Amino acid sequence: MTDHVTTHQAEDDARNETILIWINGALKPRAEALVSVYDSGFLLGDGVWEGLRLYDGQWAFLDDHMDRLFEAALAIDLDIGMTRDKIVAALHETQAANGMTTNAHARLMVTRGVKSRPFQHPALSRAGPTVAIIMEHSRPSLPRPIRLATVPHLRGLPMTQDPKLNSHSKLNCILACIAAEKAGADEALMLDVHGFVNTTNACNFFIVRKGQVWTSSGDYCMNGITRQKVIDICDINGIPVFQRNYSLVETYGADEAFLTGTFGAQTPVGQVDGRQIGSGEMGPVTKRIRDLYRQLVQDEAR
Repeated sequence: MTDHVTTHQAEDDARNETILIWINGALKPRAEALVSVYDSGFLLGDGVWEGLRLYDGQWAFLDDHMDRLFEAALAIDLDIGMTRDKIVAALHETQAANGMTTNAHARLMVTRGVKSRPFQHPALSRAGPTVAIIMEHSRPSLPRPIRLATVPHLRGLPMTQDPKLNSHSKLNCILACIAAEKAGADEALMLDVHGFVNTTNACNFFIVRKGQVWTSSGDYCMNGITRQKVIDICDINGIPVFQRNYSLVETYGADEAFLTGTFGAQTPVGQVDGRQIGSGEMGPVTKRIRDLYRQLVQDEAR
């Protein structure tokens, strides 16, 4: 038995067996919430998605998530077929149908829809988009800090597949995660095309050195909403923060490291490539940022 953990590890919740899932305007039990094998998302990973988190009855940073969703859809020339207000209404409808008030996570997915034939050309998607919302009761449960391993898979150039896109095509990140697991770690630390530390396969990555918070330049990483909130929190509260290129050498010598993402907010990192980072536990700067982030979420909900 291993003690493998993930950044999306949550407590088991029996209520998730009876959740209702929103698909194209209908709420269906999870066993009946099905899409066609001809769907563009299933055939080709052709679509975009958002992950959202429910705190005390409010979806955190909802406007930011809607901005990112519609910008991504525009980037891949996908007509969502719904206005922003209708998407938000569907989110609230699913929340109400499942009786969720807090500690819930939503996966909002949009694909180019069902194809007439199982081939690549987007013109074959003639039935309109597929829109689905999976909403689960989800309380993060992380027994220890995350262990990372550097992998050969890169966050690539925007002319191949722009890493800023939250697309359904996640194979590169999945292969990175598999490589990290085979190396005995929980998740992968991915470099950019120049060999600088970038992000993990699922989250944005930060280090703390001598009281300064560093994260990647942002050129090759996911445009994470939680990432930006952390940068903003540091700026507002006098914590020195830098978006810059930095190396694995500087990472190994960091005092603290943490990940950011919608699900886990700020997740401590205890090891990188078998090297303990700082004390191996959540450090004081990470804890302060986490506390300030929680306060920001609470303020947004008022």
